[in-house]
Amino acid sequence: MLNRKLRRPIVGLAACVLVGSAFAASPASAAPAPGADPSFAPSALASRIDSQFGTSAAGSYVDSAGKVVVNVTDAATARAVTAAGATARFVARSGATLAAADSNLKANLKTVGTAFAVDPMSNQVVVTVDSTVTGAKLDAVKATVAKLGDAARIESTPGTLSTEISGGDAIYAGGSRCSLGFNVRSGSTYYFLTAGHCTNIATTWTNGSATLGTRAGTSFPGNDYGIVRYTNTTIAKSGTVGSVDITGAGTPAVNSTVTRRGSTTGIHSGRVTALNATVNYAQGSVSGLIRTTVCAEPGDSGGSLYAGSTALGMTSGGSGNCSSGGTTYFQPVTEALSVYGVSVF
Repeated sequence: MLNRKLRRPIVGLAACVLVGSAFAASPASAAPAPGADPSFAPSALASRIDSQFGTSAAGSYVDSAGKVVVNVTDAATARAVTAAGATARFVARSGATLAAADSNLKANLKTVGTAFAVDPMSNQVVVTVDSTVTGAKLDAVKATVAKLGDAARIESTPGTLSTEISGGDAIYAGGSRCSLGFNVRSGSTYYFLTAGHCTNIATTWTNGSATLGTRAGTSFPGNDYGIVRYTNTTIAKSGTVGSVDITGAGTPAVNSTVTRRGSTTGIHSGRVTALNATVNYAQGSVSGLIRTTVCAEPGDSGGSLYAGSTALGMTSGGSGNCSSGGTTYFQPVTEALSVYGVSVF
């Protein structure tokens, strides 16, 4: 979400680095293992199991007791899941069936204002339509989804799916405002990550008064991440989000609790409802996103999603607000860390 000073659409949720303050740089150290935070253990297990079983299983989530549940359709996979330390749950639709439905939608559903992702809790692909999808457009979406039978269903979300949501410590470029996501580094060189629809705006970024750094990479649409290299050596390079020390990065489990921090609406928490979501924004489609129930408002884009001390993602976009609720999507931070060869600290 980007905030043009005269037009008020916004971008940016920041991982609080207090960019105007003077903190000493943290000493170099090896990157912590993903999911090092003990409270993140169920999500780390779910991520490992998802990688291990692929479409042999039909997704996983964390139940109300904090246990990892994995959807299966055969006894052999159920036994392997149990041996891996999770609870097997028999469902009607296989991982391959849901993956095929998701691939079909990626190829055939490009309508702006729609999004879709596999929902392991309902064992379906959920197609979301915002308030702009009406009339003939809605009929066309329904026809596309109907071809998938009971493997997919449609639900409505209030407002408009957009990249324009805001918060956190502000960063500025090209007459627009975004927010910093996470401070990262490669050896003794420091950077920050934010949303790609932010870094697409301009090359040089400031905190409103002092120059912070220069864009080193950007990817949007398709992905939604970007990286800025610090050129101002007097600017703080703290690896925190507010008062929370970020020590690792990982992938959350579906139904796990997550938190985001934003300058517009402060700190809010919610649940992860899907991984690998695709959103059809007006600017183009973005895939691989984390879908959540965390609310957000103009200005939260680019900022941090985290659980305990584990970094999870940067705000991409969503719909609704923090009065009536809504849906927010996040770019996974692990992908950006891998692409740019950097680590949180």
